[in-house]
Amino acid sequence: MAGSRHGSGATLSGIPVRTGLLGGSFNPAHGGHRRVTQFTIDALRLDQAWWLVSPGNPLKSRKGMASLDARLKSANAQAKRSRIVPTAIEQQLGTRFTLDTLRALKRRYPKREFVWLMGSDNLAQFHRWKAWRDIARTMPIAVIARPGYNRMAMASPAMAWLRRYTVSAASFRKRGRWSAPALVLLRFDPDPRSATAIRRANADWAAQYSDRSARDRLTFRRIQTSEGL
Repeated sequence: MAGSRHGSGATLSGIPVRTGLLGGSFNPAHGGHRRVTQFTIDALRLDQAWWLVSPGNPLKSRKGMASLDARLKSANAQAKRSRIVPTAIEQQLGTRFTLDTLRALKRRYPKREFVWLMGSDNLAQFHRWKAWRDIARTMPIAVIARPGYNRMAMASPAMAWLRRYTVSAASFRKRGRWSAPALVLLRFDPDPRSATAIRRANADWAAQYSDRSARDRLTFRRIQTSEGL
């Protein structure tokens, strides 16, 4: 499927490529990331999903953060033989905040239809993000349920504002052209895997990715092995 796309983001038939965007540290990427992304691709009938491997999250501590190179390599390993495309394009764009990244991607890929993907843990704190209402106005948002966070997410200030824009997954799939704000809530069977647990079990997990620099599958650039946080 990916081979039939132009670099501009349109299919050969001129139909826009529906693309999910999942941002995160991916410290490291793991099977839980892959499973929830594939579920979302199917639920929303997306053509692709991009994992935006962040150079640095303003809301997260840098302590224990592996290099961008190692995190992108772990994402590439998890995304094999799927419609998931890991990328460190934020480093190239020079953006630090989500809103700036999303606007830059829409400018660069005007023929793609993007939807922002996030877990209910992020919805619970979405009101803390810079210009979060503008993020919601930039592209539709799909929220995937995560155990232990759903109640906080539903009671959050962001949800109080977004609730009026809620649409079902079925109606979202049928839209000829997506509009924003729009919020889709997706239920997902709990997955026990987490990056925190992986780091606790193996603090030196990044060492397995130290042999060569990572290749960015979206931009075709290589990430320098010295790049880190």
